Amino acid sequence: MLVLTRRGNQSIMIGPDIVVTVLEVSRDQVRIGIQAPRHVDVHREEVFAELQRANRAAASPNPKALDQLGRLAPPSTPPPPPKRPPAPPAGD
Repeated sequence: MLVLTRRGNQSIMIGPDIVVTVLEVSRDQVRIGIQAPRHVDVHREEVFAELQRANRAAASPNPKALDQLGRLAPPSTPPPPPKRPPAPPAGD
């Protein structure tokens, strides 16, 4: 971890296009501003963790729901055998 000391209205750069600025320092809080391109996601750590948890839960099927869904599906039947091509005419 890189540790830097900054005062109010001072900034740090992350790469060429992300600027983190210390806006205000009070007793036990520091307000920061972050300028980043729109394609860069910026979240508080607790929000990011919740987003990851919600995404994992949405991508993981519920076993009970899968069982109920399986009961709704019609029973599978084997596919019909492939058709044979017609026999060539006799006597040629």
